[in-house]
Amino acid sequence: MAQHPPASPRICPACDGFASVAITLGGRDARGHLRTITAHCPACKGLGVTRTRRNREGARA
Repeated sequence: MAQHPPASPRICPACDGFASVAITLGGRDARGHLRTITAHCPACKGLGVTRTRRNREGARA
């Protein structure tokens, strides 16, 4: 059986990887489609992942 790699630790803690969502505005247009807007996570800017912080010792003297 194949081994799956562990989940990436870089998932954004603010949005849990769901970085973009569609929000309905509560109405329909003339064609009958729901009007929606897209909202992005401000922490990861809509990517769903964050940069990993590396603790580099000795980088600052």
